[in-house]
Amino acid sequence: MDVALIPAFNEEKTIYEVVRRVKKIGLTPIIINDGSTDKTSEMAKRAGAIVIEHERNKGKGEALKTGFEYLRNLKNVENVVLIDADLQYLPESSLKLLECLKDADIAFGARDFSKIPLRHRLGNLVWRNSFNLFFRTNFVDTNCGLISLRKNALEKIKDGIHGGYIVENSILLQALKNKLKVKQVPVEVRYKKKSGFLRGIRVVLGVLFFIVKEGIKFRLSK
Repeated sequence: MDVALIPAFNEEKTIYEVVRRVKKIGLTPIIINDGSTDKTSEMAKRAGAIVIEHERNKGKGEALKTGFEYLRNLKNVENVVLIDADLQYLPESSLKLLECLKDADIAFGARDFSKIPLRHRLGNLVWRNSFNLFFRTNFVDTNCGLISLRKNALEKIKDGIHGGYIVENSILLQALKNKLKVKQVPVEVRYKKKSGFLRGIRVVLGVLFFIVKEGIKFRLSK
């Protein structure tokens, strides 16, 4: 069985459609309702998803960790897809990433940056170049939220995954530390909203600090 872990916070407008499309491509949808105050949980259940509840909002990283713990008790799971609840990524793209798991441990989406708002593009440029410099890699995208993993690979990395906007970088870092094979696949992305300027600066600096700190530690360990 392949499952989709979908953290969701106040996504009542899109969650039903996400669940419907995830089920249509043969994945079992597991929603981590991260303290939503709208009808996210109700709509997800109505669409046929398994729903795990957080009483309060804890953030994407903690929502994913809750999902990982739930999966530990599901013995028949082979592969896991991580996907957002806002239709920023097409659920159908998950199939391309799952196909890569035939000869890889983890597959990351790679976005077309020409279709990303300029301020997001600049932030991703800083993160990508910094990550590749410190970790001696050549990833074309280090922060895409559409990811597929073999369950045994997830078991190896889950304890080192961080929250906030460093989720994707921390997954990549743990993959490198555990010598897992990583592939990247072009995926379509749709941005419906932009971050505020000051908030965007804080996010960029926060992720960059994580990359630099962990990059230095990684270099020193070699």
